Amino acid sequence: MMPNQPGQPPKLPIPGVKNLIAVGSGKGGVGKTTVAVNLAVGLAKLGYPTGLMDADVYGPNVPLMMGTNRTPMALGERIQPLDQFGVKLMSMGFLNPGDKPLVWRGPMLHQVIQQFLRGVDWGELDYLIVDLPPGTGDVQLSLIQTAPITGAIVVTTPSDVSLEDARKAVFMFHQVKVPILGMVENMSFLLCPHCHERIDVFSHGGGRRTAQQMNVHFLAELPLDPQVRVGGDTGKPIVLRPGEGEPFLELARNTVARSREAAEQPGPRIEVTD
Repeated sequence: MMPNQPGQPPKLPIPGVKNLIAVGSGKGGVGKTTVAVNLAVGLAKLGYPTGLMDADVYGPNVPLMMGTNRTPMALGERIQPLDQFGVKLMSMGFLNPGDKPLVWRGPMLHQVIQQFLRGVDWGELDYLIVDLPPGTGDVQLSLIQTAPITGAIVVTTPSDVSLEDARKAVFMFHQVKVPILGMVENMSFLLCPHCHERIDVFSHGGGRRTAQQMNVHFLAELPLDPQVRVGGDTGKPIVLRPGEGEPFLELARNTVARSREAAEQPGPRIEVTD
């Protein structure tokens, strides 16, 4: 984990958690939670003790995508996370089920994020994946200012609109001195189920080019696969399916490698090139 920057308050470690990884995006609709869920399950499948914290308080989708809506129990003053597919889980969706929305301001968001980080009995984890809400708002700042983040993953699609917002997310993490583990291009391409021809629905290669321009690593191209949607809607992440989940396992392996690099040295400085 990165040391504190001069002038910042100390970022106390989360007991038992070796690596805290934030998964963010500049905008909604890019499949960020799908990436976070399959990354967490993929890491667990590779044998790493893993947790998944749903920090998207206003739109918590992790319970649906992980196929469980049980209510967490408390043991003393500690909340016991749920366990699904070998991943420890915590989400506001478990505490506020149904369609009732939350109407909260910044201080309340800060409190719930701190409760999820330090009031949950995460146990011994190699990785705690944090699914951030889209954008660069209060939840992101609360996490960044108080927790020692190993690094961030920025999710985008190949479209120019998504890439423009992804660049803002990269600059946000850079500005607050959070290392960028890399960019992920979701919905990168579609393989026709009939002719198996590759179709670039949202253009092609924009994520890789943007990563190169911003001097950050490119972690994975993830296909636009109907089975990914089915897995999310049914609570059975596609990474659990032999063969079909390989792109997400590749992402998990690359995340492990980049986390180790980030723990050993500061991340590369972002210098935008043409």
